[in-house]
Amino acid sequence: MSGKYDRIKLVLQDDFAKLQDANILLLGVGGVGSFCLDCLYRSGVKNITIVDFDTYDKSNQNRQMWSELHENEVKVEALKKHYPELKIINKRIDEAWVMAFDFEPYDLVLDAIDDRNAKLALAQKCYKKLISSFGSAKRLDPTKVQVGDIWKSYGDKFGSKIRYELKKRGFKKKYKVIFSSEEAQVKAKGSFMGVTATFGLTMCAEAIKEIRKQKIV
Repeated sequence: MSGKYDRIKLVLQDDFAKLQDANILLLGVGGVGSFCLDCLYRSGVKNITIVDFDTYDKSNQNRQMWSELHENEVKVEALKKHYPELKIINKRIDEAWVMAFDFEPYDLVLDAIDDRNAKLALAQKCYKKLISSFGSAKRLDPTKVQVGDIWKSYGDKFGSKIRYELKKRGFKKKYKVIFSSEEAQVKAKGSFMGVTATFGLTMCAEAIKEIRKQKIV
């Protein structure tokens, strides 16, 4: 009888055990974060803590995993119904929360939030274990999604503001970001699942890449 993880084990081989031992913190479970979460979980990562404060509404249903089943429910509580092993924190992620939170227990911190000041605080506090998503809205071409270090990212006004503010704060370290080189198609904050999901799946793939690099103690 075949098992749930047989196919991913064929790809990862001995590194599959590293996924099951990894301790991941995922900040934000919207259009990007929800697909990242699903990808991590289906790949064998079970020790995942998610943080979000929001509830599902109809506007989420074009791009967020499970949203159509849980309208008006708290996101983290709804997602735990689908991923029972999850640890959940129902909190707004702002700069104060980032500064007060203990990131030490986690192997990776995955940033899928929109708050600029919180993103800046994350970069300064835990850049060594951070993978951060820039803007996925307003775009239609998933083939333009890229991965690079913060200082080599381009084509994204939100990312440009992050780089500018980090420079102002004297921050010169590198960390990995996911961004799109596609020019925004509209001014309004519209979203296409083909792009937001690609951001989330790319974040998952980059997380798995980093987990595989880690040495087993």
